[in-house]
Amino acid sequence: MSVLANIKSNIGGYFLKQEMAGLKRDRNMLNLDEARTVGILFEATDKEEFELVKKYVLYLRDLKKKVKAIGYFSTGETPDFTFSKLEYDFFSKKDLNWYNKPSDKFVSNFMQEDFDILLDLNIHSHFPLRYIAGISKARFKVGPYKEGDEAIYDLMIEGTEGKGMKYFLRQVDTYLLMLSGRK
Repeated sequence: MSVLANIKSNIGGYFLKQEMAGLKRDRNMLNLDEARTVGILFEATDKEEFELVKKYVLYLRDLKKKVKAIGYFSTGETPDFTFSKLEYDFFSKKDLNWYNKPSDKFVSNFMQEDFDILLDLNIHSHFPLRYIAGISKARFKVGPYKEGDEAIYDLMIEGTEGKGMKYFLRQVDTYLLMLSGRK
């Protein structure tokens, strides 16, 4: 990481902590059976990972969950393989402020939404997605384990580094079903 990128990251982390300190949300551990609404954050740059997320969204919808998903492209532009903004919203590096905070209106709306469960599928630890997860008013936040992110998530899933999106989604499902007593 360059010196400038490191400075931006530290400043972004500082602002995230400040905003989280003033955040009021109704924390409540929910399982997959109890949840009616699910918010999903994911990196959409990799086409294979994007396809896995799309299948997971369909799975949740089959369970009668209302799902809203936001994908982040770590490149400057949104690739061609994205589709209808009715199902997903997307943002890229060009939609970030100077310390990597997402600035689109739909991102602000997403953070204000009171999801029953927020799933941060951000296995590559991109700050803009962690920022959204941190500020989200979701009742129960699930994300990958990263030291220092304990204040962001209510449930952190460890041991996923280097194992890919498919493994992480299996772990998310396993833990959410355990909470409901089904596994």
